[in-house]
Amino acid sequence: MTGPAPEARQDRKRPRSCKILPGGLVLEDLAASRRMDLTTEFAALQVDDGTSMRGYVAHPASPASRGLIVCQEAFGVNAHIREVTERFAREGFLAIAPELFHRTGPGFEGRYDDFPSVTAHMRALTDNGMSADLRAAYAWLAAQGSADFPVAAVGFCMGGRAAILTALTVPVACAVSFYGGGIAPNANNPGLLRRIAELRAPALLFWGGRDKHIGPDQIQAVTKALRDAGKNYTNVEIADADHGFFCDARPSYNPVAASHAWALVLAFLNTYTARREQALPA
Repeated sequence: MTGPAPEARQDRKRPRSCKILPGGLVLEDLAASRRMDLTTEFAALQVDDGTSMRGYVAHPASPASRGLIVCQEAFGVNAHIREVTERFAREGFLAIAPELFHRTGPGFEGRYDDFPSVTAHMRALTDNGMSADLRAAYAWLAAQGSADFPVAAVGFCMGGRAAILTALTVPVACAVSFYGGGIAPNANNPGLLRRIAELRAPALLFWGGRDKHIGPDQIQAVTKALRDAGKNYTNVEIADADHGFFCDARPSYNPVAASHAWALVLAFLNTYTARREQALPA
């Protein structure tokens, strides 16, 4: 599935630093978390609709026993998404962030202060096209490991929806969605709730209580659909967090909320990406 890729780079070890927040919470700075060697590359993936797509790949220092699809925000596989992909690799995942805008803007990286530049790419997305992209990313990861190689998905904003779409499309071990707009129907998107019975894996969902983009009605619609379908899900609403609270490149970044969410994400992923004979049921 992979083609020639640009040369991989080796991260240098950096000193670890922490910040003590009110209440004694220890928050590790994102940049300072680069304490373990890893390698990164862009892999070329062939999609089953005949297109080709790059995926940003972060390889952990030791051979990985599990994989992770990292679904981008609306701003592309930018510096923040690449850094998040690397953070997961430092936790032992072989992580890949597929470029979901590859049909309209290969290599696109938008600015957080210029949302209009991303709208054309977002409007061109289709669930069929994204599903094909997610199948390609899943197949690439599955091909790197043994037959017993669990793969999970995580996504942010637009990618939060894509993470749930991943769990509707391929047999991931679990899916994590951060403030996933468009899971519930809205004015611009029919949503995914009509397909929720197809969900193949446990889901962890994060929302910000101050998010003006995704209101309580949409959150309640998502949780009701999951509950009515008898799905395994965990719903987390952080009251003082806004949309994009996990992204340290955005004005809405909330370091306390991001730290809490990171701990929950790792616990969730570690639970469901254990070896299959140890993993909990969906």
